[in-house]
Amino acid sequence: MRHLVLVCYDVRDAKRLRRVHMRMKGFGEPLQYSVFLCNLDERGMLLLRATVEDELKLGQDRALIVNLGPVDGTAMERIVALGEGVALPAHQARIV
Repeated sequence: MRHLVLVCYDVRDAKRLRRVHMRMKGFGEPLQYSVFLCNLDERGMLLLRATVEDELKLGQDRALIVNLGPVDGTAMERIVALGEGVALPAHQARIV
């Protein structure tokens, strides 16, 4: 079963920040520079966590990974986007 996962991160070093951003593009769609919405199965969620943990310096950086629930449920209804230019990505399958 696939779940929508919201990932937000705060990385202090510019080089690490760019690396994390590039790696996250393989998992989902950016809503903002450091905020991603991912459509993942259980394996993808484990891989995402391992990838983020590998890139961060946990004593300096931080990440928040929120499982919003199954994509076929009410997960998209849990997101409210405000402001100009904010568009939630359409549902689509993604191979990681």
